[in-house]
Amino acid sequence: MQLQASGGVSALADLDGLTADGVIIGKALYEGRFTVAQALEAVAC
Repeated sequence: MQLQASGGVSALADLDGLTADGVIIGKALYEGRFTVAQALEAVAC
């Protein structure tokens, strides 16, 4: 089973330690808090 996190992600720091297979970050992106590239870099293994 895959797990997605939804809600509560408003800054890149919120992605630290996240153990989900996916995350919904729509509002944070819309508000310009960070970019997709920055999010991908933050969760890179």
